[in-house]
Amino acid sequence: MGRQLRNVGLARALSKLGYCSRSQAEDLIRSGCVQLNGSVKRNPQTPVLLERDRITVHGTPIRPAEKIYLMLNKPRGVVTTASDEKGRPTIYSALRNSALNNDLPWLAPVGRLDKASEGVLLLTNDSEWAAAVLSPESHLQKTYHVQVSGVRNAELTDALVKGLSVSDGEFLQATEARVLRQGHRNTWLTIVLDEGRNRHIRRMLQQLDIEVLRLVRVAIGPLTLGNLAKGAYRPLTIEEKSGIDGAMR
Repeated sequence: MGRQLRNVGLARALSKLGYCSRSQAEDLIRSGCVQLNGSVKRNPQTPVLLERDRITVHGTPIRPAEKIYLMLNKPRGVVTTASDEKGRPTIYSALRNSALNNDLPWLAPVGRLDKASEGVLLLTNDSEWAAAVLSPESHLQKTYHVQVSGVRNAELTDALVKGLSVSDGEFLQATEARVLRQGHRNTWLTIVLDEGRNRHIRRMLQQLDIEVLRLVRVAIGPLTLGNLAKGAYRPLTIEEKSGIDGAMR
């Protein structure tokens, strides 16, 4: 039997091909700027066979973009969206301000870091790879350095690894937790997760009435933040990409 063709909606197809975000694609389609096999389509959910159908935007054929894998050092106070209704800066500000921007296709973040969090964030136009990175079945570890108020000890780290039920009843736990260093008024923890639930670490610590002062993701699998400046990004090396792939097996 031949390989089964992938059937997706037209807006999602434009996103998967690396042209733009899905919401931007929906606007283009509804405004009559997109043709499928020579006919204007205004329904973003119009079925598309990616390997066979022809899509044009403003008359220009859209072809699959080269697969791109980037690591961004997300600064605190920046949101992980393409646009923000409150006018807050987004991760795409870093891409727009880069001299490399003209060579980049549309890239989507692999998961999210909330506004107050910082550190390693992956961006790619390879949606299948992104889904694998985010899948709970991959058990890809994410490592965080977390500054909390107060002087803490093994009682806290043991509680995080043991796990606890948070306010909405969901059970959350860390794969690993240990004290990294201490001051007179606060403590830095190293916390490792192998799944990425919404505000996972913050919700656990909030349940324990512990204030989070800073939260920095320093690694995804074997990929570490290193000395990448805040707001800067760079492509993954072949070895780094292979390392992440290997850690998911």
